[in-house]
Amino acid sequence: MKPSRPSLTNLPLSPDLERKHRMIKYSVAMGIRVVCIIVALLVPGWWAAIPLVAAIFLPYFAVVIANVSTDPRRGEAQAPGNILPMAPPPPAGRDERQENT
Repeated sequence: MKPSRPSLTNLPLSPDLERKHRMIKYSVAMGIRVVCIIVALLVPGWWAAIPLVAAIFLPYFAVVIANVSTDPRRGEAQAPGNILPMAPPPPAGRDERQENT
């Protein structure tokens, strides 16, 4: 079966767009961390420990989640469409046996 040619929909995200997506994921996670800290200040008693523990471990998970690629196209192997030879082909009028002798 002939491999399909790469198209624009198979191309990975641009580095700027990928960075933007990672920054949004990380910012949302850090926003949740701020909410956890505020909740820990408002909740009485030992219940405040739950949002504090979440606020402590959330930065690690935020980095891991932000760096995981969710682009399904990234795992595909792309076959090149046209491969150019390293050396030019021999002229059309010459025979290879004549060159080797």
